[in-house]
Amino acid sequence: MFIIMVVLFLLGYLAIALEHPIKIEKAASALLLGSILWALYALSSEQVLAMGFSPSWEELKIMGQQILNNIAPAMTSDQFATSPFRETVELASHSNAFVKHELAHHLVGIAEILFFLFGAMTIVEVIDQHQGFTVITNRINTKSKVRLIWIIGIITFFMSAVLDNLTTTIVMIALLRKLISDKPTRWLFASMIVIAANAGGAWSPIGDVTTIMLWIGGQITTVNIILKVILPSLVNMIVPLAILSFMVKGDVKRPERAHESGDITTPFERTFILILGVSMLLFVPVFKTLTHLPPYVGMLFGLGVLWLVSEIMHRDKEDEVRKKLTIFNIVKKVDTPTIFFFLGILSAVAALESAGHLSLLAGWLDEKLHDIYLINIAIGAISAVVDNVPLVAGAMGMYEVVTPDMLRMAADPAYAGFFVQDGLFWEFLAYCAGTGGSMLIIGSAAGVAAMGLERIDFIWYMKKITWLALVGYLAGAGVYWLQAQIIH
Repeated sequence: MFIIMVVLFLLGYLAIALEHPIKIEKAASALLLGSILWALYALSSEQVLAMGFSPSWEELKIMGQQILNNIAPAMTSDQFATSPFRETVELASHSNAFVKHELAHHLVGIAEILFFLFGAMTIVEVIDQHQGFTVITNRINTKSKVRLIWIIGIITFFMSAVLDNLTTTIVMIALLRKLISDKPTRWLFASMIVIAANAGGAWSPIGDVTTIMLWIGGQITTVNIILKVILPSLVNMIVPLAILSFMVKGDVKRPERAHESGDITTPFERTFILILGVSMLLFVPVFKTLTHLPPYVGMLFGLGVLWLVSEIMHRDKEDEVRKKLTIFNIVKKVDTPTIFFFLGILSAVAALESAGHLSLLAGWLDEKLHDIYLINIAIGAISAVVDNVPLVAGAMGMYEVVTPDMLRMAADPAYAGFFVQDGLFWEFLAYCAGTGGSMLIIGSAAGVAAMGLERIDFIWYMKKITWLALVGYLAGAGVYWLQAQIIH
């Protein structure tokens, strides 16, 4: 079963990649993949636990013992202790408790991402329905593809550091739809948004979920990660942009605006909703810092505020206009298949993580490479296929933060020094895990969102963008290595 799970994951991944040729919606493939992998894991959990992949085995024994109290109520403790089925029943109960525990654990994390994504997409849709983005797009006068792609890239890079790469991608693609009408050009720009958003999120402690994990875990500090990773991240974005500047030519074609759209909202309402909506998005990291609650709570709070304000704003308008502008109607426009795709693909990766596949992968990398630069570059490349969150979590579990006392007692102080707080390993991990996912469209949350919103073809992205993202990724890694040699 352990190997079968890997094979099925690769087959499901292939079905997602070939969405357009086989004409099967990727959300369906992802949901089937996630549910089948968990079913196989549940059926083979006894074997997996016997192999010792679970880090919380002792805790799960306690949980299993509670279940045993209900399994054989007719037996006395002495009878059960001498029963030939005791070990089988214990292992089965422990494995059952383990699977449920792991599924519930992952479901919480997945639900947080989905609620966050749904809230962000709804806020963006509200701004769009109120024509709020026209306030910005009307001020972008250039139609030159080269100038526009630089403007979009730079805005995305810095916005991602303040918000996060997922929210920024959703906002920027909404803007893109107001600036470019033809699909091939919009796909190209949307792909650059993915690269820029991931690069911008890597150097900020709140810009990417993996950087947030390292920040909260104490592996990195705010000022240091900004100073050490911003230059490699900037190079990661600039190199693909510079290459594209020689490849794209001509002007973009703006989409035509509907004649009646100007009658739905007033200029004041458009500006007000735009400012309020963006303010609510910007408030999310502030809310998290103040309350220490997950980001999705702040996102739902912002959506609630926007909902309340829009209801009050339009309550005296005609029924037909009010119906178009109420969030109850706008929420129907949110791209639900993207939500389901996230649910499926994250569930599939979670099953591999719980079954021990990712832990084995992390251990293999350390054994075979044993070099912080090669390990992190490999983690970044793998994150293009497997979600970077469990990969970073595996690295955090495999290596602990080295204290000064531990450093003095280490057999290899030079190597151990890479793992102190703000050490080179953690900084480079933030860069690689944050930007490596750009090499495939489903390698990052930003890429998955862009794929769902713009229906970007997986194969098209591999042909047109993967090599650009790879060049930028390696260029940024080279800059970090050179920077480390000079500083240290």
